[in-house]
Amino acid sequence: MSVELTIVMPCLNEAETLEICILKAQAFLDRAGISGEILIGDNGSTDGSQDIARRCGARVVDVGVKGYGAAIYGAVMEARGRYCIMGDSDDSYDFCRLELFVEKLRGGTDLVMGNRFLGGIAPEAMPWQNRYIGNPILSGIGRLLFRCPVRDFHCGLRGFSREAFLQMRLRTVGMEFASEMIIKATILNMKIAEVPTTLAPDGRSRPPHLRPYRDGWRHLRFMLLFSPNWLLLYPGLMLMLAGVALGVTLVVHPIRIGSVRLSIDTLIYCASMIEMGFQSVLFALLSRSYAAQEGLIPRSRQTAWVDRIVSLERGLVLGIVLIVAGLLMLTHALTAWSNTGFGNLDVEQVTRTVVGSSLCLCLGFEVILSSLLLSTFRLSLRGTT
Repeated sequence: MSVELTIVMPCLNEAETLEICILKAQAFLDRAGISGEILIGDNGSTDGSQDIARRCGARVVDVGVKGYGAAIYGAVMEARGRYCIMGDSDDSYDFCRLELFVEKLRGGTDLVMGNRFLGGIAPEAMPWQNRYIGNPILSGIGRLLFRCPVRDFHCGLRGFSREAFLQMRLRTVGMEFASEMIIKATILNMKIAEVPTTLAPDGRSRPPHLRPYRDGWRHLRFMLLFSPNWLLLYPGLMLMLAGVALGVTLVVHPIRIGSVRLSIDTLIYCASMIEMGFQSVLFALLSRSYAAQEGLIPRSRQTAWVDRIVSLERGLVLGIVLIVAGLLMLTHALTAWSNTGFGNLDVEQVTRTVVGSSLCLCLGFEVILSSLLLSTFRLSLRGTT
């Protein structure tokens, strides 16, 4: 009989709770009449977890690469089921109640997320800082950055079709794997649904592998790096526009606001704003190109448009134009200086030219170097294996 459902559990020294998790999952399969299997992704256990799993009738996949994501990925790649449901093997999730997950998967949903806030969180099952601060904030950021419908971003009980899992091309091996799965599914316009699930206290006597602050920061860092527009592009554009708007005015004449006079010193900071903003925009472009090249994000229409517009040749031309403009302004400043016999100058007038020259030279070199690096990212290379 073909296997419809594979229940996947990552495992690293879970001898205390692994058996009860497997028995609950098996009880669900028997009661629901589902052709299924229980698959353990073992990440190098040394407490006999593998023997316990096999004794209980589960299949064990040894995953050499360390990490939560690596253990799940390695197991799913060996799964025989059309659908997979993954959950931690610490007895905090109820494997006896997976009916809603199966129903949604059979109905064509690509990713089914459990929502612990809808289903119920038992006392002491989740630290207060995770429940009221960390999870709501990170889930809110995920919805804001990626327009994702999920409200419990870090629920470990989730189901997906194996076909959808392969399309996601997940790459991370640590705790970020949980966020990457949701983000990739959203970007790929997959059908996502949430169902209520419960969370019970961890059944182990030892501390959990999860480190709230460290792993929370890793999830946040991943989401920000996965969204270069919010992290780099939009702030960079705003900084550039502010610097240009104020700087252009100061090049023409000083600005007075009441008794305050803005002049050369402010113009220098405007140039710095333009420089920092421009560099931020370039980094957004480079990071998106690299992420697409490495398969971290799928190639979108936006990425294709950038690929068509931004090229090495156009970058070299723009960089050269900026450098030439900077050299022309430098020549003008030197000429004005030579006309005075290289003596004293009108500081305000010459400094405006020098600041513009310096800015154009810096921007020109940045454009050329970034264009060279971008073209390196886009090289089509044969795999090493």
